[in-house]
Parts: sequence; structure tokens; C-alpha cells
Amino acid sequence: MEQMIEQIKTHLAEVEAFQSSDPEEIEHFRIKFLGKKGILTSLFAAFKDVPNDQKKTFGQQLNTLKVAANNKLEESKKTSGSKAKASTTSIDYTRPGQPIEVGALHPISILRNQVIDIFSQIGFSLSAGPEIEDDWHNFTALNLPEHHPARDMQDTFFVQTNPDILLRTHTSSVQVRHMETNRPPIRTLSPGRVFRNEDISPRSHCVFHQLEGLYIDKNVSFADLKQTLLYFIKSLFGKSKIRLRPSYFPFTEPSAEVDIYWGLETEADYRITKGTGWLEIMGCGMVDPQVLTNCNINPDEYAGYAFGMGLERMAMLLYGIDDIRMFYENDIRFLQQFSSMG
Repeated sequence: MEQMIEQIKTHLAEVEAFQSSDPEEIEHFRIKFLGKKGILTSLFAAFKDVPNDQKKTFGQQLNTLKVAANNKLEESKKTSGSKAKASTTSIDYTRPGQPIEVGALHPISILRNQVIDIFSQIGFSLSAGPEIEDDWHNFTALNLPEHHPARDMQDTFFVQTNPDILLRTHTSSVQVRHMETNRPPIRTLSPGRVFRNEDISPRSHCVFHQLEGLYIDKNVSFADLKQTLLYFIKSLFGKSKIRLRPSYFPFTEPSAEVDIYWGLETEADYRITKGTGWLEIMGCGMVDPQVLTNCNINPDEYAGYAFGMGLERMAMLLYGIDDIRMFYENDIRFLQQFSSMG
């Protein structure tokens, strides 16, 4: 017992003699005396073996060492902090600073903002909806009832195996919600992420962005749709030659695919247009009267058109990108190329 008391006194003398403002030495002191495997931990572990009649004396000495070590540590930290603060006053504030990296918008965001700006100039507003949808808004209200074969065109992510809750496969669901809560005239754009259970490849991804437009009013015709799309294509691509090919979408009738004449001036033009010069960029059509009825709009009084495009596909054409995966890999070398465009 007397040997242990003497050992504590030796440690106490070492603590009281410690003087340093060096952070490394202070940390070494802390670990030595107050660390999990330090001197105090070992002495407290030995306390249980001290005879009962000597525990009081041993405990008092041990507490004295603990308090002294903690006080010395705090005192040394203050000294070290004061020294560090004093050293900062010698900084030369006239030296040039480190350059700050300026962030930039993602290329998809840049393109989305461009498209929104183009359509806003002819009266289109924005609408938004949830990415987790129900069957009615994503399928049924759009002329896609259960077991409809067109549902097979969209491989769907269902939530928690519930067939009524899913990740939206298109932003047409936003248009349905907008028609349910707003009365004509309606002129709205619905940009957003959509999800489809597809293999990831250079040309397709399970997550991508769509932007869809909807116009509902009296006396709306297919000619109005064509002129709107021609205005948009001239504004975004600088192209003035388009064609509309008959197609099929469950929620529009008649429906069409929109092609622009991209040209055959370069080798890349031949590659992306497969030697034809024509390039498909979006789908469109007149809103099916049944869709209007589903959204409580009288199809005998109102008509409308809708169109939709994939923003990744548009960006790949405009920026000459041949792999859709580059939009999602967050490669700073790729993203920095667009820093001057945002």
C-alpha cells in the first residue's frame, strides 16, 4: 500500500512539473494520465484490491492526482490556444488568397430553365406534383385502365409491393392533378424526374427528366399545337423544318411524333440521324376527350393539346453527349464544362 501511495506522489510531482504549449506534447500528456489506458485508469482499476481500512487514504491521494492532471491539461490547452492566436496576428493579409471554386448549374437544370423560359413567353406557367404517385393519376385517368396493354410500355417501380402506389413513370400525372384542381383555360408546363424499371445503358436510364406541356381551352386545334412546337424548336434548336408522324399515345387522339430536320453537314449528323437528316425529339397530340372527362372537364366545350419531351435526350443533342450516364455520375471534369452556361 505504501508503495502505491509513493507511486501516486511520483505521478503527482510529474503532473505539477509539466509545462508545455506544444499541442502534440499536451496530447501525449492527456493520453498518458487521462487516456483509457492511462495511469489514472490503471490506478482506479487497482482500487478494488486495496484493503478496506486503507481505501480512504488511497482514494484521497488518487483524487488529488486526478484533479491535478485535469487542471494541468486545461491550463496547458489555454496556453497553447493563446500561442496559436498570437501566431495568427503575424499573417500577411496583403498576400493573394486561394481561389474559390465557383459552382454551376447541372446541364439538365440549364436546359430545363431554357425550355421553361421559351414557353413562359407564350403564357405557360409551371405545375408540380409528387414523384410517388397512385394508379389513378399515373395510369387510369390517362386512359390506361388495369390490364391495358399500353401499360407494358412502361416498366414501373411499385412501392412496397402495393400495386396502387408507384414511382411516376411520366409527368403526365402532374397534368391530371392540375386539371382536377384548375378550370380552363389551362396552359401549363410540368417538368420533373420520372422513374422506369429499365436497364442502364449509354442510351437509357432508370431515372430521367421529362417536361410536358398542356393547353386546354375552347376552340383549340391541331394547328395550334403545330405552331407552338414550331416556335419552340426554332427558339431552342434554331431549326425551322419539322414533320409530324402519326403515332399512338393512350391519352391523346390523334397522336404524333415530332421530328426536326437536323441536317447532314457533319459525320456526327449522319450518325445521330442514321443518314436521314431527321431526328425524333418528342411526342404530342390532342388530349383525348375521355381524359378531359376523367378530370371533370366537359369535352363538348373544351379541347386541348399536350406534348412531352425527355430533357436528357435534348441535352445530349444540344451538347453533343453520347452517353446518358454522364449526367448522373457527378464527374467534376464533365460538369465543369458547363460552368459558363448557368
